[in-house]
Amino acid sequence: MKQALAAAAALNQTPLDWDGNVAHILEAIRRARKLGARILALPELCITGYGCEDAFHSPGVLEEALTAAQTIARSTRGMLVTVGLPLEVEGALYSAVALLANGAIAGFVCKQHLAGDGIHYEPRWFKPWPQGVAASVRVGDKRVPVGDLLFEADGARIGIEICEDAWVAQRPGISLASRGADIIMNASASPFSFGKHEVRKRIVLEGSRAFGVSYLYTNLLGCEAGRIIYDGGPMVAAHGELLAQGHRLSFSDVEVVAARISISRSRLARRRQASFRPTLCDDLGLVEVPGMRLFSETGAALRPLPQPDWERSPDIKHEEFARAVMLGLFDYMRKSRSEGFVVSLSGGVDSSAATCLVALMVRAALAELGHKGLSGRLPHVPGLARLKEEKAIVKRLLACAYQGSENSSQLTRDAATAVAREAGAEFCDLDITRQVSGYEELVSKALKVKISWKDHDLARQNIQARARAPSVWLIANLRRALLLSTGNRSEAAVGYATMDGDTSGGLSPLGGIDKAYLREWLLWLERQGPAGLGRFASLKGVNVQAPTAELRPARERQTDEGDLMPYVVLDAIERCAVRDKLLPVEAYRKLASDFAGRYPKRDLAAWVERFFVLWSRNQWKRERYAPSFHLDDENLDPKTWCRFPILSGGYDKELRELRKIARRR
Repeated sequence: MKQALAAAAALNQTPLDWDGNVAHILEAIRRARKLGARILALPELCITGYGCEDAFHSPGVLEEALTAAQTIARSTRGMLVTVGLPLEVEGALYSAVALLANGAIAGFVCKQHLAGDGIHYEPRWFKPWPQGVAASVRVGDKRVPVGDLLFEADGARIGIEICEDAWVAQRPGISLASRGADIIMNASASPFSFGKHEVRKRIVLEGSRAFGVSYLYTNLLGCEAGRIIYDGGPMVAAHGELLAQGHRLSFSDVEVVAARISISRSRLARRRQASFRPTLCDDLGLVEVPGMRLFSETGAALRPLPQPDWERSPDIKHEEFARAVMLGLFDYMRKSRSEGFVVSLSGGVDSSAATCLVALMVRAALAELGHKGLSGRLPHVPGLARLKEEKAIVKRLLACAYQGSENSSQLTRDAATAVAREAGAEFCDLDITRQVSGYEELVSKALKVKISWKDHDLARQNIQARARAPSVWLIANLRRALLLSTGNRSEAAVGYATMDGDTSGGLSPLGGIDKAYLREWLLWLERQGPAGLGRFASLKGVNVQAPTAELRPARERQTDEGDLMPYVVLDAIERCAVRDKLLPVEAYRKLASDFAGRYPKRDLAAWVERFFVLWSRNQWKRERYAPSFHLDDENLDPKTWCRFPILSGGYDKELRELRKIARRR
């Protein structure tokens, strides 16, 4: 029985980090070789990094990537390795995978289906390769085949799918299987989103079963370019069975898994398939790779890599959220060479969540990497290597400031203090009353206007939020740290934020998640928390509060939902308007059905109108928000997901129709 040990890897790459990216690729090859693997699959565009954006158009980038591929090839003696890079062919640019074999580049396969939805923008840079077409490209002094290729090595046929290729109905795997592929290697750069790994697993398993092949799936890992988080999770499957699966959301730069695959069994499966229809024609696009010894008749089985407990948790969404943001924060910090984070900790849901996530980041990194591994990944942070205790490390990497005014309550001050203490953060309690009064007096005198709550409510609220920004920025600068903006997606949708106030920051880690879910997650973090990392009992003082900006006098009992609407309704309208592209009347009718008996229809109509008005007015704010992490498929980021005009008609006609309908109720 012909068998081979095949491996797939996840890599934490960085756009245009040539030395680092190549080092990770070579480390993956070294680890696979140490396991005894002769076949290794690596991710899409892993030489350059997936997120190079318009730098893909640079001739220098393309030349450097091809040079790197040639360098990597020299480390593949006795192995067959696939590695992703951009490739120019006859003046057009393609996302390609180079098959490296026995020290040389045997050929290139180009992506046939480009991802152009959601956060993906591949058609801006790349062209789709036509099915069934093969050409050649010059590499050094040789012509190397390129296109829709199938490789033959040591008697086995090996095909390649590239990420999106496997997600479409007419996937290349269909053609590869009909041409006799025994192994399909998938080079992916598949971003994290809630529940997506289960979809990937189905694609891999069903592909291996339906095509009668061994299937190697690989992915990127970590926060590669700033907004996208990749969860890794390489897989090896055969005939509908998962043989090996790597860890997800790991803090490691390189994850390699391997399994023993049987070519004889693949061919037996295809002989048994009544539906198998081989392509009986000349093998155009078949590239022979001579001199390879990939298979043997015997081989010991590998022990499966145990999956972490959290992957089997009934609270998988809460676990995924925590671990994705923790990894995103860690990579953003080290890749930006920031020496930690600063949070303006109000004692509310958002800032408390951000604080706890940084502390959890340290716990998770210590658990996986150890003290030496953690400090080794952050060599730019002075003094970190000398610290051994978790709380000391958190204090070095996180500072929080409660910035109270005359409108702040003892409840939020106590909550902020308790959360910061349990997290282990450096904590400052700052009173900004004098700063707020100073600004008001300065402008009041200059404009000869008596500022009052009656006539200038919004202006007085905003100056408090803006008065907090200079001091917290100063703390961040003094610590050479990154200031986190703590807004969430629900507030971004309606512009419920003060520009240059609570929106201040270089990264908004919660900007991709809605407020209703965040409150639910914070309750879970208080009572249970991520597996192996513990909970935060201090969050009880946060979770008992109604969310409030505390910008009006206490006697007015200001709450966020009082200013806006219930968050559960706001989030439902956002999904109608943004995800489903419903107009106001359509959104109202859906809400009237979904919330029947919970809220009066007149209130629902008023909230729908409020949402669409605020959404239209506040696009300029969303254009200026700090970068946020993509966590699901409902993002509002106008630079990478949801485009909307800054100036518009504001749905005036549609809202007039809504008001007519509401009056008839």
